[in-house]
Amino acid sequence: MSESFVTSGPLRVWTERIGNPDHPAVLLIAGASAQGITFPDALVDRLVVRGVQVIRFDHRDTGRSSIIDFDRHPYGLSDLAIDAVAILDAYELPSAHVAGASMGGVIAQWLAVHKPARVRSLTLLSTTPMSHDPGPVWQRAMAGQPADPDDLPPPTPRFLQHVADSDGTPPGVEADVAIFQVMNGDVRPFDEPAVRAMLQRCWARATDPSAAAHHGLIGRKKGPDLLTPLSTITAPTTIVHGDQDPIFTLAHGEALAAAIPDAHLHVIPGMGHVYFSPGLPQQLADLISVDAP
Repeated sequence: MSESFVTSGPLRVWTERIGNPDHPAVLLIAGASAQGITFPDALVDRLVVRGVQVIRFDHRDTGRSSIIDFDRHPYGLSDLAIDAVAILDAYELPSAHVAGASMGGVIAQWLAVHKPARVRSLTLLSTTPMSHDPGPVWQRAMAGQPADPDDLPPPTPRFLQHVADSDGTPPGVEADVAIFQVMNGDVRPFDEPAVRAMLQRCWARATDPSAAAHHGLIGRKKGPDLLTPLSTITAPTTIVHGDQDPIFTLAHGEALAAAIPDAHLHVIPGMGHVYFSPGLPQQLADLISVDAP
């Protein structure tokens, strides 16, 4: 295990490599506002046992990576994707198996579409097609307005109610534990001690915890690159989605499977939007594709 900072333009991005550097690499891309360590250690360890090295990292504005003055230097999803490319370059990896969760899955799609030579295989966890803009969908749902029949479903009413009820709640570990519990769902047990320990570590190592909120603003900077058809993806693709995901319901995973040629959809019964249920990290690690040449 080794930690290092990688440069992406003027930025410093914290990275961690676990496993034998001579083995094929899996690049884990976390979701919005999430540090790299939100991928459970048990998931990482299981991947290493499968014979790969694992690289996880803090997005800009999270953890130990550079903090951005977003008003002066706004960025979008493609900029976060270029950070991921910079990590592959710094580790001298021509390509890697790429696995992204939630927003990280959208970044992974961008890489598979626009940097196909860098993606040996693609695993999309709990995510949505990159052309889908969840912002307006959430806004309509929060306002009680009817959904657009041509759009993918909004988050579940319970999740939206939790967001509304939490307005004004002081940020911190307890608030984050509460939302993780809602994201976990009620079917699989919730490993609260593991979540609390992970979140305490996140808050302790964050240079500026408030900066992670900038990820909620990246929709302001959009380009036609997000509208490139997913049918252009050539990497072997695995889609892993929980049938209890309260943010991106199963319809989002099914839409990905329909759009990406020869994609394989694995539906995990009882899984929500986070991976802190006993046995779940290992189950997910076994589904992440690491066998492509």
